[in-house]
Formats: sequence, structure tokens, C-alpha cells
Amino acid sequence: MSPRRPKPAKAPRTRRTTKAPRIQEAPVLASEAPHPPVEREHGFPIVGIGASAGGLSAIEAFFSAMPTDRATGMAFVLVQHLAPNHKSMLRDLVKRYTRMEVFEVEDGMEVRPDCAYIIPPNRDMAFIDGTLQLIEPTERRGLRLPIDFFFRSLAHDQHERAICVVLSGTGSDGTLGVRAVKGEGGLAIAQDPATTEHDGMPRSAIATGLVDYVLAPERMWERLEAYVAHASERTLDAKQAPVESDGTLRKLALLLRSQTGHDFAQYKENTLVRRLQRRMAMHQIESPQEYLRFARENASEIEALFRDLLIGVTNFFRDPDAFALLEQRVVPSLIANKPAGAAIRVWVCGCSTGEEAYSIAILLYEHASALKTPYKLQVFATDIDRRAIETARAGVFPPNIATDISAERLARYFTELPEGGYRIVKAIRDLIVFSQQDVLRDPPFSKIDLISCRNLLIYLNGDAQKKLIALFHFALRPGGWLFLGTSETVGELASLFEAVDRKGKLYSRREDGSAIRPPVWSPPARVADAEPAPHDVRAVEPAAISLRTLTERALLEHFGQVALLVTARGD
Repeated sequence: MSPRRPKPAKAPRTRRTTKAPRIQEAPVLASEAPHPPVEREHGFPIVGIGASAGGLSAIEAFFSAMPTDRATGMAFVLVQHLAPNHKSMLRDLVKRYTRMEVFEVEDGMEVRPDCAYIIPPNRDMAFIDGTLQLIEPTERRGLRLPIDFFFRSLAHDQHERAICVVLSGTGSDGTLGVRAVKGEGGLAIAQDPATTEHDGMPRSAIATGLVDYVLAPERMWERLEAYVAHASERTLDAKQAPVESDGTLRKLALLLRSQTGHDFAQYKENTLVRRLQRRMAMHQIESPQEYLRFARENASEIEALFRDLLIGVTNFFRDPDAFALLEQRVVPSLIANKPAGAAIRVWVCGCSTGEEAYSIAILLYEHASALKTPYKLQVFATDIDRRAIETARAGVFPPNIATDISAERLARYFTELPEGGYRIVKAIRDLIVFSQQDVLRDPPFSKIDLISCRNLLIYLNGDAQKKLIALFHFALRPGGWLFLGTSETVGELASLFEAVDRKGKLYSRREDGSAIRPPVWSPPARVADAEPAPHDVRAVEPAAISLRTLTERALLEHFGQVALLVTARGD
């Protein structure tokens, strides 16, 4: 007999669904939650399943493969594209193949393990504080992406416990949600396109390069169960992550540096542990030491871990209030005191796939165009991830970005592609130089008016954070602006910056920081390096050094390994 399962709490009868704000980030809805946050010290995985055309047969195959003689320990939330007045068949379909309780969601319903929840027609749905919140769509006939909307909220609320499954359907709904789930350390599964009736949604998700498993629906449960079994509560809770006493993390960082050339030794230990444990769960590996041996023998696994460490959550005009602050206060000030033809230089550090860099470039372009005065707008966008930079340079994005960009800006700054999606217009693309850069090792830009470095510092340890804040002070012009993420501050180096807007994480470079010594950069790591060089230049740096000597040294170290190819004509 299967164990008795608790019934979800019913929503308060007096509560009514509300109109949704423009889809940006799920946290904007937190104030609408009818219940206080649910205590989830012993949490359980939440599996979000998105389906559209052809999805019924895929859902049937998924649930028919599940066992009926034992509890799953998970909750399942199904989001299906439905016409506004179309009654969902999912509840009856799922009940046919499972002993779980199956519910059509009521507003405020608390989610419990071993239950399945079905989105009702003509509603969007968000996962907030352990409950399902129903929201009236803002546009009944416009572009609706309920799967992306739900996946994003699930990622923000559940972090590593979030699991998303993209099944058959046309279009690209779910693609941005996959990025959000992976950015929080969750698991992403897509249906094998060869098994779908309509392969648009799975192919779009797979094209991100972030999907962990591509499987036929009937094979998904086996992998999902094995993953969850290894990703125990001890593994998924970063607060309980063990500190390896045998140096496993340090050895893993050396393996990463040896193969990729990038040093993760200055990343927070919890960041490394959480990603390590996720990879262990995927391969059903029991111990960090066993994973280290596995990684040494499989170069592709080191590359996969490297990609996991670099995944970040990004979208156009992310955090609307922060971008409103940029638009209304920072951008006008950048231009106000500049003569016609002057250069306005912006550095977007950790730009990922380019959405933030393009967003800032659009703000600059709009303001400069309104003044009808020529300026030289320059946006330098850098990231450690070569693949992300290549995506950013291409400037091609899925149709889903329409949920984050106003219709006016979408029409003005993007070209709709025949095959689907959008390409940034040349006028904006030409403002940006994308380049690969390890900001902890490579020389920075200089004479910068605005630095945007959002949600990079949260992954770094204290020493690395201080190094970057000092580096940003060095790179900025007097009075230049520093724009950080919502959970970041300048920390112990507050004397270098004035907090202009603490909530918006906006800082201005102080003029009394001249006593701070400019940062010194070391050359890129060589494959043979297993330990820091015994005569590291940083350890013997004199108390004072001329800026010219510093610059020459940084240039020689940075470009010392570059080869020259000369043609017969001397070119």
C-alpha cells in the first residue's frame, strides 16, 4: 500500500486573482503571496513540466513510466498551453497513470510531495514561498509564455531543487526558463525531438546548450529518480555542504585551471561545492574523491563542470527598478558634462550572452539621439566564457525576449527573423565590443565612465571581491559610476566609493582614493602550472611603482604568448 499523502491546503475563498505585472522576475509578485513563507528545511524537488502541441501523448508516456508502488518524494506541476475557454484534460489523464493526488490549481495552493498540480485555463502561474499563485494574463491575445514564467519563478524560489522538463510544442516557450533553472543550479530535461509531434520547444531549449538530459518521455523518470536519489537534502542544501578536508576542491580547481586556463580558486567554496554535487548527482557518484578520479579520466566532464560554473541568469533590462535608475539618473549625467564628439565609455563585466550590454547600449543610444548631439558611445562587454561571448556577438535571441522588452523597443531595436527570434539592429550592435576576459587575471579597461558588474561578486570569496572593487576604482574616471547586483556591495572598500543609491546598488567613484595602489595583474595560467610560481610578481612588488612600468609589464605578460604569422609580402 502506498503511503498516505497529505492534501494541499485550499486557497482562501475571499482571495481573487490579480492582474499580472509585466513578466520580468518572479520576486515582484512576492507581496501577493497569501501565506507566510513555508518552512522547507527538509525540502523536496519540484518538477515543472511544460508542454504545448503534442504534449498530451508525451505527458502520458512520462507518467505511465512512473512506479505506483512507492512514493516519489517530488511534486509535479504541469503547465500546458491552453485556449482561454478550453477545459484541460490533463487531470483525468494523469490520474489514469498515477496513485498521486492530482489537482487543478487554486490560487494560493500549497505544494506537497507526491502530488501533481495542473494549471487552469486562462491563467499564468508562479511558484512563490512554496505556494502556487494564479495570475490573470496581462494580454489575452498577445504573446503568452506561461512555461517560461513558471520556470523562472520556480528557479528563484527553489534554486537547486528546481527541475524543469520541456516536452513537445511549437515555438520556444521554456527556453528562458531553462536558463533560469540552470543558473540556480537546478536540472533541465528536454524531450528528444525525434520522439515529438512538434519539436519547436525542445529544440529551442536544447540549442541553449544547457539541457542536462535529452530523452524520450518514457525514459525520463528513470534518470529523474536516479538524480534525485543522489541529490539528497544534504547535497542540495548549500548551508550543509561539507568542507573537503583532503583538498578535493583545491585539486578540482587545479584540474579546471590546467584544462581551461581559468582559475576558480578564488570562487566561494559553496559555489564550487554546489556545482560539484550537482555533477555527482548526474553521474550517480557517491563521493567527491570518486568524482575527482572520474574527472581526471574524462576531459569532457571537466568541460561540463566548467560550463556549469559559468552559467548565469540574465535577461534584457533585468531588475526594472535598477534600469530605471540608470535611465533617469546615470545616463543623463554621463552625457551632461561631455562636449559634442566626446567618448562615453562603459564596461559591462561578466556580460554572459550580452542581454545586459545591449540593454545599456540602448539606453545610451536613446538619450544621445534625443539630444541630437554626436557622441562616441563605446560599450566594452567581457566575460570569461568564450561560448557566451560568441552568442553575444551574434546578437540573435529567441522570441521569448518579447516578455522583457517593450513593444516599442522591440520594434525599433530588433529585426524579426524568418526562422523565428530576433536580431539586434546594426546601430546598437556597432556600439559594443565583445571580448573574452578573465577579470581576475587580465588587465582592465581604463578611463571608464560606467562599470556594470552585476551578480559576479556573489560567486567570489572576500579577497577576490576586494581585488575587483579596487580594480574598478582604478578603471573609472573621477566621478565614474559603479553598478552592482542587488545582493552586492563594495564591502570593506567603501572609502573608495560613495553610495548614491543603496537599494539600486549604484556607487560613484570618490576622489580621495589616490592612495590606493593600482592592482597588479599576473599572466594567464599555463597548462603546466600546478602551483603558483614561487617568485610570483605580486609577492615581491615594491611599495611604489610607476604607472608606465605597471602598464608595460601588464601588456607584456598578457600578450607574451601570442604568435605572429607573417606572409611573404611582409603582412
